[in-house]
Order: sequence, then C-alpha cells, then structure tokens
Amino acid sequence: MKYVVLIPIYNDRESLKILVENINSEIKDLNHEISIVVINDASSQQIIDTYTNTESISSFEIISMKENRGHARCIASGLKYIFEKKEFDFVIPMDGDGEDRPEEIKNFIKLSEHSGEKSIVGERIKRSEGLFFQLCYHFHKFLTLAFTGKLIKFGNFSCLSKSTVKKLLNEKATWNSFSGSLKKIEKELISIPSIRGKRYFGPSQMSFFNLLKHSLSIISVFRKTVLIRSALFIIFYILLIKSNASIITSIPLVLLLIMIYSISSLSLRENMDEFNNCLKNIHDVDKIK
Repeated sequence: MKYVVLIPIYNDRESLKILVENINSEIKDLNHEISIVVINDASSQQIIDTYTNTESISSFEIISMKENRGHARCIASGLKYIFEKKEFDFVIPMDGDGEDRPEEIKNFIKLSEHSGEKSIVGERIKRSEGLFFQLCYHFHKFLTLAFTGKLIKFGNFSCLSKSTVKKLLNEKATWNSFSGSLKKIEKELISIPSIRGKRYFGPSQMSFFNLLKHSLSIISVFRKTVLIRSALFIIFYILLIKSNASIITSIPLVLLLIMIYSISSLSLRENMDEFNNCLKNIHDVDKIK
C-alpha cells in the first residue's frame, strides 16, 4: 500500500533533518511505498537541507507556502495537496519536531493493513511536559468533554484512510481544528497508544496560551452543542445562586460568556472558500527525492 507522511514545519530545519533520517530508519523493513510531504509554513529560515539517508523513502517533497497560516491550516493544505496530487491509501500527519515519535509509524502501518476504511489515531498515554502543563492538558480534555460530550485524547498524529481525507476536505471545520474536525466526521476511530516524545531541539512550542487556543478551537467545532449546554448551565447556576448573588458568585458566568465569545470568534476561521483555494498559497515545490 501507499502511505504519505505529512509534516507541517515552521523554522525547525534541524529537527526536520533528524526526523527524516529517523523515519527512513524506522520504515526500512516495511513492505510498503512510503513518501514524505513537508508543508513549510512560510518559514523565515531556510528549510531545504542536505538529506543523506532517504533510501527507504519512495519520494520526498517540500511544499513552501507564500503566507504563514498556522499549524491546523498547514495540515489542511497538506491534506488537500496530497489528495489532489498524490496516489495514496493512507496519510500520516505528524509534527516535525520529534514530539510525534517516528518509531510509532510502524504501529500505525501494521494496524492499517487490517483496518479497511477506518482511520487510526494515536491516543496519548504519556507526555513529556512538566506537571503544570500536564494538569492544564487534563483540564483541556475535561473542558472539551463537559461542553461537547466528546472525549478527544488524540492530536495530529494519526493514520487517515483515503475516505477520511476526502471527508475532512469537505468539512470546513478542518480549516480551524484538525482533531475536532476528525472527531466530528468519523464516529468509529481506531485508537492505539502513543507516547508524546521530546523535541529534538529546544523547549516545546505548546505554551499555555497555545493550549488554551487549541482547546477552544476544538470546542468551537461543536458550538451548537456548546451553546445548548451553556444555556442549561446558566439557567441552573442562576437558580442555584439567586439567594447568594454577588460579584464572586457571578465569576463562573462571566468566564462562561468569555468562552462563548472566544469560540464564536474562532469559529469564524472556518472558511470553506479559503480552504478550497489554499493551494494558491503555494510558492515552491522542491522535490528532494
């Protein structure tokens, strides 16, 4: 079968070089055609490098974009490029910094051999960040579950069948949130354990603010459910505190209204016209192999 590893990258050339070499090493014993497509999200540094160990990789392209669009849109653009330009059975999106471990690609591929049209996601069972960030991450999962009814324990690292890629390209939420959109369009996802690795260079780029934005972007995909649950919460909470109303007791309501405003703003990023025309943002296509 044919697999395409999709790697979004921004100003991380050194990590990309190590990742490509590690992927090449991990797939050498697999009897499949495995290619790499890198989406360079308008990096300010030179991304093209010398790649000496690529003998197990069938083809290797770096797609450089004119304008930086952000991680989710970078993946969305990559999926569209692959769907329109490449022959494939599965796409494996993964981060380019080492946090998605290349040794787990084999697990995806072996399971996909028997998964049919079903897609596979890497369910995080262990993370490498500090305690505070891990607590924030668990709160993010709880917040998503509470307001959407969806327990999302996976990120970008996945193995998408061709039918799933087609569905993602027809879903405008993909332009805003990959994991939220995937959870929305696919009711039966296969999960495998996945350990969050450490970056090859420097600290993790997922700050508290980025995690919050990531969480709200996922929640915005299910905004109709969120609005219904929020309305029910507001009614229940007002009835609960009506005899003890104060500035302090009104704080949860204020925070909830801020969250509703935030997800409404983020949902405006779902632009199907931009998504359909995203390949016009391509500046260069460099065929490394």
